[in-house]
Amino acid sequence: MTSPLLLLFERYTQALEHAVPSLPIPSPYRAVADQILEMAWAYQSDGEIFLQSRDPVNALAAWCYGYGWLNAGQYLGIISGSALFPEISLLHGIIPPSDHDKLGEKRSRYHQMLSTALTSIESAPDESSFLSSISADINTIAIEWLKAGELCSIEGKSESALAAFSYGYGWLDTGVRAGLFRITKDRHLFTA
Repeated sequence: MTSPLLLLFERYTQALEHAVPSLPIPSPYRAVADQILEMAWAYQSDGEIFLQSRDPVNALAAWCYGYGWLNAGQYLGIISGSALFPEISLLHGIIPPSDHDKLGEKRSRYHQMLSTALTSIESAPDESSFLSSISADINTIAIEWLKAGELCSIEGKSESALAAFSYGYGWLDTGVRAGLFRITKDRHLFTA
């Protein structure tokens, strides 16, 4: 029988295998699409290494973060494919009890990191630019996932909370990489 965590890995890997840049070479936004896919694949690989090392907590965080990158790239229209992030409530209970201390620590840390990251950026495009509304959308999406994670935390669903924080963070990092946000403080919180 396949574990839910392994199913998450398989679904994410399949989504990545079908994801391709939707822009021609050469173009500036194609370079961004390539970087997004590179990050999404890196977190797929990191998660696989974590899982093989018997670290399901970091595997979960890596794949959910990667999903955020991938789905944000699709939202921006620079990555084609259809990768649907799983319903986070389905992720509750997939981490063994022996890893719950680590899960609680990581969930708390990612909550703090995403909260701080959201206060460390500002929209980069001019407010009259169409991209300004896209920047606002991505910021709103990251905030919604922060709130979803906070609700899961209150309900005692630590896996779902970590998944939500990681996923929202992936969206925010993609927005920074795509030039939609300017980092105003805490630069170390971003991969850009």
